[in-house]
Amino acid sequence: MISITKLLCGTEYYGDSLRYSESSALQHSGAAVGYGPVVAWNITRACNLKCRHCYASARSGPGEELTYREAVGFLDDLAAFKVPALLLSGGEPVSRPDFFDLISYAGKLGLRLTLSTNGTLITPDVAKKIKDAGVSYVGVSLDGTREINDSFRGLRGAFDSALQGIRNCLSVGQKVGLRFTINRHNLSEIESIFELIETENIPRVCFYHLAYAGRGTEMSNQDITDKEKRAALDLIMNRVLDYHRRGLQKEVLTVNNHSDGVYVYLKLLRSSQPRAGEVYRLLRFNGGNRSGVALGAVDWDGNVHPDQFTLQHTFGNIRERPFSEIWRDAGHPVMAGLRNRRSLLKGRCGACRWLELCNGNSRTRAEAACGDFWASDPACYLNDQEIGL
Repeated sequence: MISITKLLCGTEYYGDSLRYSESSALQHSGAAVGYGPVVAWNITRACNLKCRHCYASARSGPGEELTYREAVGFLDDLAAFKVPALLLSGGEPVSRPDFFDLISYAGKLGLRLTLSTNGTLITPDVAKKIKDAGVSYVGVSLDGTREINDSFRGLRGAFDSALQGIRNCLSVGQKVGLRFTINRHNLSEIESIFELIETENIPRVCFYHLAYAGRGTEMSNQDITDKEKRAALDLIMNRVLDYHRRGLQKEVLTVNNHSDGVYVYLKLLRSSQPRAGEVYRLLRFNGGNRSGVALGAVDWDGNVHPDQFTLQHTFGNIRERPFSEIWRDAGHPVMAGLRNRRSLLKGRCGACRWLELCNGNSRTRAEAACGDFWASDPACYLNDQEIGL
């Protein structure tokens, strides 16, 4: 994640300590520093929607997901491993029958919980239970205004249900925000999303770059162009600065493309902005893509992956070994490579002058586009001059 608000304005929000501090820099060495990675856990594959870009290829029914007993053992291991945060996702996590039992148990263990949901199942009662369980943040996915979102997510009424879910969270004091995946079909909706978060008093929005994974692989040709990505970042930056000037507390982030951080830095540098040096320092702390190092994922079946978008590579299964043990074992060539990736990166990524800030970006996009896990990420929109070629 790249906090555009943090970079441009210096304001501190939830999660910034995990991304932009000396301790986050130390975490680049993985388990060697004494605690585990941030973990994304897809607690079920079942979902009531069928989104075109779903990286998990979610479906109407669950897979061979972990039992409650197995899930509790996994949570105990994560707590002992001192993971900084646990992201619950799916499928649709709220649809899992023992969802509230799991978040209550995790909360009692002191795990820092966030929830990624489509929001359509968050009734007032569900919102209160989520709040009472101690969930720190709820991210609700919307991919545009009513017609575009519903078409993209395969269900008429999904927009209205998700928006009501957000309102239900706000009404009980549960921190909530939007998740928006940018693609060719909804690029023109970014301005509308900014208007929505202001009108509805939503404090946070995350703009995701398209992941070429799951059903998202089929949409790789629907990604926006380099020129459009730059224009989108310009729009996002301008809205962040506008909020800051007006004193509105809105946190704006981008996800799954570390070119964004370099782009912000270069833009400040070219205009001789004094904040450029601080932005460079923060980006060095962040270290770019940390999949397989400070970020890991576990799917519904208990398989361990480098991140939630890289389900094609598996390091082990928590039914056979604890997550903490699997994560400490760098015997898998992909795991070993991710922890010392810079010598393996090829093409523009391998030659880029900003590797310490980006760290090779998304390996899953590279593999999907080129058939080579260590090839250049095709979603990097920095030009050759900017990256030092």
